[in-house]
Formats: sequence, C-alpha cells, structure tokens
Amino acid sequence: MEPRPRSFYVLSAFFMLFVLFLYGPTLTIGILSFQGEGGGLTFPMRGVSMYWFYDLFEQQAVGDIWGSFRRSIVLGLMVMVTTVVVSVMGGLAFRKKFAGSGILFYLIITALVIPSILVSLGVGLLFSQSGLNVHWSTSGFGAQLTWTLPFGLLIMFAIFNRFDKSYEEAARDLGASPWQTIRHVVLPIIAPSLIGVALFGFTLSYDEFARTLLTAGSYNTLPLEIYGMTTNVTSPVLYALGTLTTVFSLLIIGIFLALALLSNRRKARAGSDAGKAV
Repeated sequence: MEPRPRSFYVLSAFFMLFVLFLYGPTLTIGILSFQGEGGGLTFPMRGVSMYWFYDLFEQQAVGDIWGSFRRSIVLGLMVMVTTVVVSVMGGLAFRKKFAGSGILFYLIITALVIPSILVSLGVGLLFSQSGLNVHWSTSGFGAQLTWTLPFGLLIMFAIFNRFDKSYEEAARDLGASPWQTIRHVVLPIIAPSLIGVALFGFTLSYDEFARTLLTAGSYNTLPLEIYGMTTNVTSPVLYALGTLTTVFSLLIIGIFLALALLSNRRKARAGSDAGKAV
C-alpha cells in the first residue's frame, strides 16, 4: 500500500481539532455536571456524584425550568406540524410555475439571511402595535416559522425536483383521484423526507433563542430560561440542566432517525413484494 501524503495527516489533524472544538464544550459541561456536592463551575472537580441532577428536580430559586421545558416541547410540536404541512403544500405548488413564483421563492430564501434578532423585533412590534397579545404560542410561533419554513420548503423543492411523475400518471390511469394520488402514492414515497423536515422543524424550534427573545412574552421557552439562569445561578445545576437537554435532543434525533429507517425498510419490503407478485 502506498504511503499517504503528508497533506492527509495535516487535514486529518485539522478535522480532529474541528470536531474537538465542536463537541468539546458540550463534553466539558457533561463532565462538570457530575461535580460533587461541594463542586463549582470549573475544574478541578470536587468528587463525582449525581447531586446536581437530584437538585435540579427540587424546588429552588432558579426560575421556571419545567414550565419552560413544557412550553418548548409544545411550541416545537406546533412548529414541526405546521412546517411539514406547509412545506408539502408549497412543494406541490411549486412543481408548476405560476405568476410570481420566482419572486416568492426569493422572498422565502430572504428569511434565512435576515438577522434573527431583527425578525424577533419586527414580529414583536407587529403584534404589539396591532393590539395582539405577544405570547410564545402566537408571536413566538410565527417568528419561529420564519426560520423553519424556508428549510422545509427547500427540502421539499429538492425532493419534488427529482420526483418521478410516472407514479402519479400510473395512479391516474388506474382511476385514482388527485387526492388519492397524493395520499396513496406521493406521500408514502416522500415519507422519509417528511421525517427529515419534521426533525428540522422541531429541533430548530426547540433551541431557537434570537427569534423568540422578543416574541415569547411573559413566559420563557427553555433557551430563554437557561439564558436567564446564567445571570443568577452559580452552581453546576445549570450544567446538569444542559446535560439533560442535550440527552433529550439526542433522543429526539434518534427517534426520528429510527422512524426514517423504518420507513425505508417498509418501502423496500413493499418494492420486493411487488416484484415477487409480478
């Protein structure tokens, strides 16, 4: 085997440093969350225990942790469902060009490049000046959709751009209505992509800070609550909360990946069964 060039080792070292920079802070917080009872926010650790995890579940003056967690979950689910539905509808609509489709496409993309804090400020002002209640479930929900919908729509545009229309034509030849074609042909084929859009929608909403900062009203979501805690919490209980939220995020990602894998296996099984039938 030929020896690898020196550039390979240089690039490998650079990549390892990048991975360390990416995951090092999370790993550090995870380690410090297991500080002993007399431990602080920095190294060296004073013992190893689960004390701060237990302390996190006790009544303490650290804000509304579990209330903010529930709000983030509910808001994430709302954003996820809306993102999936609107993205599919938008993807279907953009399959054929219509008047103003180009302008509308660039307006959608523009939402990704506008600074998030300006979006939060604009949505908050729009609701307050209109006499509407600034609340995480209304203005916060709308502000987060300006972040998740462009991602979902871009994914659907890519999916439908390489979608084989012969499946739909075959369904129509067999007498299927437009709705039956979408329900029984289109949606099952793009199901794995829908799971990806749902994952994008939920995770982007769950950890969104800037677009929720001025639109959540009097009740914080979890990222806002954690930010508020950094100004008055001086114990590793903050690290314990960060570790639990990271584990929860990884669990959600694992569930979505498992659903995508299951969907792909069902599709492959259905294809093999159809081949055997032929």
